[in-house]
Amino acid sequence: AVIKVHYLALNPARHEALAAGKPLDLTATEFALLCFLARRPGWVFTRAQIIDGVKGEDYPVTDRAVDVQVLGLRRKLGERGDYIETVRGVGYRFKEE
Repeated sequence: AVIKVHYLALNPARHEALAAGKPLDLTATEFALLCFLARRPGWVFTRAQIIDGVKGEDYPVTDRAVDVQVLGLRRKLGERGDYIETVRGVGYRFKEE
């Protein structure tokens, strides 16, 4: 099913991400991260929950790797990168509409 939130349309089956109708050039990890967060706007996720949700449990990656992916994703979202909010001391959430 297509995920629609804010100006984004994400189609996991086709690995397509559109922002205001224009395609986004995302890596597989960035796409998975965006889908993970956008499916649950307003929910706060720890870095560990994000790693488990995007890469699977017991995937050998550091918490800081999540920060790097979020930074890259925010850059690609441009002026709307602030839809991915940092929750200080906890993790991240996708802003509710």
